[in-house]
Amino acid sequence: MPVVAAIIGAVILLIPIFIFLAYLKVWIRAKMSKAPVSIVNLVGMSLRKIPPSLIVDARIKAVKAGIPITTDSLEAHYLAGGNVINVVQALIAAYQAHIELEFEQATAIDLAGRDVYDAVRTSVNPKVIDCPDPTKGTQMLDAVAKDGIRLLVKARVTVRADLDRLVGGATEDTIIARVGQGIVSAIGSSLTYKGVLENPDEISRKVLNSGLDAQTAFEIVSIDIADVSVAGCADIANVGAKLETERAEADKKMRQAEAEGRRAMAIAQEQEMTARVQEMQAKVVEAQAEVPLAIAQAFRDGNLGIMDFYRMQNVLADTSMRESLASDSDEEEKETH
Repeated sequence: MPVVAAIIGAVILLIPIFIFLAYLKVWIRAKMSKAPVSIVNLVGMSLRKIPPSLIVDARIKAVKAGIPITTDSLEAHYLAGGNVINVVQALIAAYQAHIELEFEQATAIDLAGRDVYDAVRTSVNPKVIDCPDPTKGTQMLDAVAKDGIRLLVKARVTVRADLDRLVGGATEDTIIARVGQGIVSAIGSSLTYKGVLENPDEISRKVLNSGLDAQTAFEIVSIDIADVSVAGCADIANVGAKLETERAEADKKMRQAEAEGRRAMAIAQEQEMTARVQEMQAKVVEAQAEVPLAIAQAFRDGNLGIMDFYRMQNVLADTSMRESLASDSDEEEKETH
């Protein structure tokens, strides 16, 4: 029994020594870096399944940069699922750039799924976004001026991260969509495509003054038109001549269509008049058919005698003969001439 008791006592004495030796390297590194962490805290980190070296390294970086951060704050952020090293690097970058960024704000941005370190770098060094995004398969924006000429436009948007609006603010896709919409609208309000080609900065100025960065995580620094061209004229030197030729051809087709429309209308009117003539002739025949009936009724009523009827027949025959002679004389004159 004394031997067993001695062994147990030796083991109990060796446990603290083994623990101290296990965390000695981390403890010395923290002590020498003037960011001391007790052995008890290091053991507690391990019990909470937190890598002690990660927390110690993060605190050393912060302390060396002049940013006071406690191990409890770093542990809490790690347990919340955050990227401790990334947050510390962001705080250091913001401190060196004289940007106000609190630890709570940095952790909130990190837990929101944003890269807080990249956001700080973007705030210091603005980034350039292509509009439209070539990775989405669209290389150029398609817009049409008031004169009907279709233009292809590419823009570059310089943005700076707004740390105060980074949580809950819209992403780069929203900036690209808004800028694209603004450019298409600005070109659509231009009277001619020539004005756009001559002064593309007017388009970018209109879009920039529209406040497109509202409720986004970025501040638009500038919008620059990188490329603008007339659709279908990429390899043509004299774009104006080509457009004038196409316009003349379009005017020609339009005039031909108008002439064809007038011709069709004239044919329709001719057909209508022919139908009306036939209608009038039918009415004449109908009226002539009523004459014998009227003569018969006059005989029955005693208003017309037999001699009167014969005289009327003679007058009709005489009229017919005169008309026949007149038509023959007209034909002879035509043959003579």
